Amino acid sequence: MSGFDYNTPQVPAAPHAINKGVPLNTLLGETAVLHLARNLQISDAKFNQKTFVNLALTGLEPLSLLQRAHHIAKAVNNSLAVDYQQSIAILIGAMAEEKQDTDNFGLSGMFYLPYGSFICNHYPGLESNKNNEAGHTAQNFEMACQGILAVTKRFSAEFCIRPFLVNYRDEMLERVYSWISDENPHVRRLCSEGTRPKLPWGINIPDFIKDPNYTLKILDALKDDETLYVRRSVANHLGDIAKNHADTVFEICHDWLDGASKERKWLLRHAVRYYAKKQHPEALRIRELAK
Repeated sequence: MSGFDYNTPQVPAAPHAINKGVPLNTLLGETAVLHLARNLQISDAKFNQKTFVNLALTGLEPLSLLQRAHHIAKAVNNSLAVDYQQSIAILIGAMAEEKQDTDNFGLSGMFYLPYGSFICNHYPGLESNKNNEAGHTAQNFEMACQGILAVTKRFSAEFCIRPFLVNYRDEMLERVYSWISDENPHVRRLCSEGTRPKLPWGINIPDFIKDPNYTLKILDALKDDETLYVRRSVANHLGDIAKNHADTVFEICHDWLDGASKERKWLLRHAVRYYAKKQHPEALRIRELAK
């Protein structure tokens, strides 16, 4: 049915960058659906590709990129006749190899948006699900975390982790804290990027907007990370916090200036750029000190 014949999960080819005049939602079109169908059958020989493809393609055309991700995830859910834990195991088995680089990977990772959507939107314990709290078990939560890790090692799970942080803040934060020193830079970046109070395209995390102390431990641990990929996320996270707690971020920046490397100084300049553009005296002073 799928038209593809390969023996290990694959990711469809995608542009390196956004092409003018080409809508982003085309990244999750028929080709992506057919690849996902084949990947799922590789992971689960009983998976019905025909049913899934029909469900996924019906009504797909007018949807935006994220709407397509949710629509395709729903089609996956309606095509897998197994429970959540088994579904996540099948999804993980339907993923291509982990990516190793932290730049120049283009737009191909968008293929994993439906994977992430499934992990959070079809978690039995979340409010959007009929089972609600009854489905929030240790076993389901563990599989969700395994799925989050698997996705972020190939793309990013910064969107699908956020409903867990909103609904199960302390449990999810404890898990995030345990990932801070992970050897994989994509996992370390998730610790910062996924917990940003306000993330473009992602839902807000009200508790973190109100109180930045929940995530400062994460940022402090990652401020001198070996990869710019992670440090840039820390800077953006601080920038988010600054929009509601400017004085807190200014104080952190001054503390971090002590013994700062050139890499950390770049992070600090980047963190206060919002206020620097507004000619805020303290932001300008920090940028001057961090030259």
